Amino acid sequence: MAEMSWDDLRKEARRLEGDLDVRLSSYAKLGGYIDGKSLTDTHGQDIQWKSMEMEIQALLEKLLDVNDTMSRCAAATVPSISMGQKLTRHRDILHEYTQEFKRTQGNIMLMWEHAELLKSVRNDINEYKASTTLKLAPGLLRERAAIHGSINQIEDVTDQAESLKGVLTAQRNAFTSIQGKVKQLSDRFPVIRGLLGAIKRKRSKDTLILSAVIAGCTLFLLIYWLSKE
Repeated sequence: MAEMSWDDLRKEARRLEGDLDVRLSSYAKLGGYIDGKSLTDTHGQDIQWKSMEMEIQALLEKLLDVNDTMSRCAAATVPSISMGQKLTRHRDILHEYTQEFKRTQGNIMLMWEHAELLKSVRNDINEYKASTTLKLAPGLLRERAAIHGSINQIEDVTDQAESLKGVLTAQRNAFTSIQGKVKQLSDRFPVIRGLLGAIKRKRSKDTLILSAVIAGCTLFLLIYWLSKE
């Protein structure tokens, strides 16, 4: 590089500046993708980011070497205002690119730390949920077992009710059958029905006579008791 002419050095400087401009623009865009993404998504970005960072650093070092060589070349020739202005311009561009690189690098680091923090918080939340679920699991199992036990008891009571219903239905059918047979018997033998009616009337008459006798006796005793006084 020391044997290159002033014009060749300027061409090399402009080439490096163009490459740096493209790399810095891509570097800034890559940093913008990190914010808002999960760390799983940005892990692949991390490799690309580090590779691009190394390329930019290498280009900055080459541009610095070219600028130093241009300074020595300018000092070895007859000084001119145009050469000094051009050299100053190249140094300003190098300074601007260096500052832009450091600023973008700092922003990317902040966003990366933010993504790391989000991942840590998300992991803590997931661990808390998992531990809470494990703690609640025995209680849930007990509640489920109690519910199953209650359901089994309800089914047993329902079965008993169904059995009792069957028994009552059978008894009702039996009574209905007996009543039907008695009715058929009474319809078939009217004499027996008349006899039963006569017995019922005789019983009523006997009851009336007995009541009259009891009433007469009671009245007789009352008259007798009053006459003694």
